[in-house]
Amino acid sequence: MSSERVDSESKVSGNQANIPARIRRELDIDDGDTLRWHVEGDGTVRLQVVQQRSDTFSDFDGYDGDRETDGTTEHDTWGVDRE
Repeated sequence: MSSERVDSESKVSGNQANIPARIRRELDIDDGDTLRWHVEGDGTVRLQVVQQRSDTFSDFDGYDGDRETDGTTEHDTWGVDRE
């Protein structure tokens, strides 16, 4: 048996496991975040938390230029100017 300290435990149910609240708080894990799992050669599991960026455009008030544009006719699907 290992003498390493156990921070927390959870049980697997139907291929899902809960993340204990203390771990979620410590790693600042929130709804919508992505967890990336890495299995090392020795069987150790490493976890990377990718935090979801929200409200990216919350401060955007729109285009404030002096020229009106029509995105459906002047730009392609990726926003590139049509010639």
